[in-house]
Amino acid sequence: MNIKFWGVRGSIPTPTSPSRIKSKISAIVEQITPEDLENAETRERFLAGLPPWLFGTVGGNSPCVSVDFEDSNSSSCIVFDCGSGLRELGMEQAHEKRKINQFHVFLSHFHWDHLQGLPFFAPCYNPAVKIDFYSPVGGLEQVLRGQMLPPYFPVHLDLMGSAKTFHYMENDVDICGRSVSAKKMNHPGGSYAYCVCENGKRFIYATDTELTSGDFIKNEENTAFFKDADLIVIDCQYTLGEAIEKYNWGHSAFSLAVDFSANWNIKHMVMFHHDPTYDDQKLYGILQSAKWYLERMNLKGIELTLAYEGLEISI
Repeated sequence: MNIKFWGVRGSIPTPTSPSRIKSKISAIVEQITPEDLENAETRERFLAGLPPWLFGTVGGNSPCVSVDFEDSNSSSCIVFDCGSGLRELGMEQAHEKRKINQFHVFLSHFHWDHLQGLPFFAPCYNPAVKIDFYSPVGGLEQVLRGQMLPPYFPVHLDLMGSAKTFHYMENDVDICGRSVSAKKMNHPGGSYAYCVCENGKRFIYATDTELTSGDFIKNEENTAFFKDADLIVIDCQYTLGEAIEKYNWGHSAFSLAVDFSANWNIKHMVMFHHDPTYDDQKLYGILQSAKWYLERMNLKGIELTLAYEGLEISI
């Protein structure tokens, strides 16, 4: 399966400010030497040598992650959350040769940053497209309709021409032969993690969760859901100090997420739901801190990645 990231910020979309762009340009200019400008090859080499926080950005859209499968003939995909990144997914679809005509959308919860992209998702207006929405919480259709009623939004859900179906998820769901299961996590108002299984590979999407001691207990439920997963996308919004200060806000410290991944023998951890106040330099600094913590604690076999818009990972 192929996982792609369309929105990775938490709480609210966070565009890169003009002042931060200017600071990046200034920092790059200070590093240029005459030799770097000799020809196209030296210029490319210079740019390739810049740190990722300087030459690029993690992006500012709120959560949206898609999952495609190896059978390229498939015309459906799974989408987790409808943050503002969902708009980017819809825009890319307009230029793709392989058109997706069925989207299976799983919502972790109903906070604004996980719904606000839906009215701007172009496939929703296409009568040839079918969209299935899933949640373990009842009243899903009413929730999505409610956020698109005046005075909140001028376009009603019924004016979106796609065929829409709303599913109350009581048990695991089969999507084209792949199993999707849900598990309730600790977050104000509730939030659900999802696990996708395909051909023995397991991908977990676990945004908006404040990890507790109960998540580390090796009981039957936790073991079945988390143990030996190939990839987890997990809330790492805070440093440990911030997590202590913001206890019960519903988000986790990156170091606790590392401990959690090690506890469940998860092979690859992607740091997700970035704080809206963090710039790119701080986020990549946190990634380095997480790698240092991993080494310091002598935790073996875990790959760490910082989520950024456009990131693709295949498992």
